[in-house]
Amino acid sequence: MRIKFSYILAAGLAAGIGAWMYSGTVVIGGVGDGENAAPSPAQRIAQATDNLFKVQVVTLTAEERQAVLEVRGRTEAEAKVAVRSHITDDVVDRPAREGARVSAGDILCVLDRGARESRVLEAKAAVAEAEMLKEAATQLSSKGFTAETRVMTVQAQHDAAKARLEEAERALRQTVIRSPIDGVIESPMAEIGAQLDKGSICATVVNSDPMIAIGDVSELNISQISLNMPADVVLVTGENLEGHVRYISPSANPDTRTFRIEVEIPNEDGVARDGVTAVSRLPLPVEKAHKISPAILTLNDTGQVGIRGVGEDNVTVFYPVNVLGGEQDGMWVGGLPETVNAIVVGQEYVSDGVLVDPVFETAEISQ
Repeated sequence: MRIKFSYILAAGLAAGIGAWMYSGTVVIGGVGDGENAAPSPAQRIAQATDNLFKVQVVTLTAEERQAVLEVRGRTEAEAKVAVRSHITDDVVDRPAREGARVSAGDILCVLDRGARESRVLEAKAAVAEAEMLKEAATQLSSKGFTAETRVMTVQAQHDAAKARLEEAERALRQTVIRSPIDGVIESPMAEIGAQLDKGSICATVVNSDPMIAIGDVSELNISQISLNMPADVVLVTGENLEGHVRYISPSANPDTRTFRIEVEIPNEDGVARDGVTAVSRLPLPVEKAHKISPAILTLNDTGQVGIRGVGEDNVTVFYPVNVLGGEQDGMWVGGLPETVNAIVVGQEYVSDGVLVDPVFETAEISQ
């Protein structure tokens, strides 16, 4: 029987393939035969997995932070009154002196009385005469010897005489200028012999107890301040005083968009002076925040400030932050998760969503 050639060819190929496979020589697709041939894709993927970019990572945990708002301003006396003359005349006496402490009602300046005493005596006499005429007219009217209109006329004359007496006595009292408040007399005062015109200042009295520290707070922080909030006030002269917030402006300055606040400071001994530069430190409510080194801050592609960390599966993640304040040993930021693995070395060499090899720092950063 004649065997077909195709069968013989197929059997020969099968025997050759079997012999080649038995020899152990294997050809891998994508692998070059040369010495300097490029590695296969599988080899390149394996090498990339074994040589991930290493970054140094530290675990940050949120802490309770007592933030303090510093308000810069100046001190201002509780009251500062320029005591003015209501009449025009010469100063004949000045019982008080600059720098002296006075009480409400104490005499500051005495003006020449002139003819004012005579006018008072004249007015008193006119009142006495009007009273006699009023009494006589009333008796005659009761007996029917005079008209009722006569009694009304005499009564009007009596009232006018009393009004002139009160005016004369007020003018006489105005020759003595008294302090309206407790305080210290500020220099300068009117000198003896000087003429004070109506409205001229005899003395300025400053009441510095309590002292007020005023300042302006931005619209971003005003909601954190409340009445009676405690405050530490540091004066540029070196004094450190305690007080409380007594006033918060209900409206903002339209030019600066800031709100005026006043901190009241007890000042019985007069340590705080009017017009001194002051810094009021207001403790704000406790909040959760992270203290970091400013060196680990970075920017994302949109220019947002934040830190780069390592999330799940060792993939880099960008966390935006808002800066709350700085200290000598670090910076407080908010907006981060309670616990975050932050990249402290190598954050500038990786982008978001990159697989990295995190190396955790063993020593804790200073808090």
